[in-house]
Amino acid sequence: MAIKVKKKDREPTGSLLRRFVRRVQQSRVLLDARKNRFYKKDKTRRQAKQSALRREELCKLRERLFKAGQVREGELIPKEKIRKLLNK
Repeated sequence: MAIKVKKKDREPTGSLLRRFVRRVQQSRVLLDARKNRFYKKDKTRRQAKQSALRREELCKLRERLFKAGQVREGELIPKEKIRKLLNK
């Protein structure tokens, strides 16, 4: 996707450059380029399944702690507490 900016009559180069930069930022070309700068390997099926199970377990733990009144809405649970409760 090429970005084109035509120079208007009697428009200074600085103004043209500013319009071009704004158009590039709005088109999100740079964001995509930065995102794809490094290769990111996809998770294997096993890894995806394990992380899904862990998320589910953490969700149930948060719900249990919320009902018990040990955690408030939107409050983060410390990692030490998570490890202690999940390793029982």
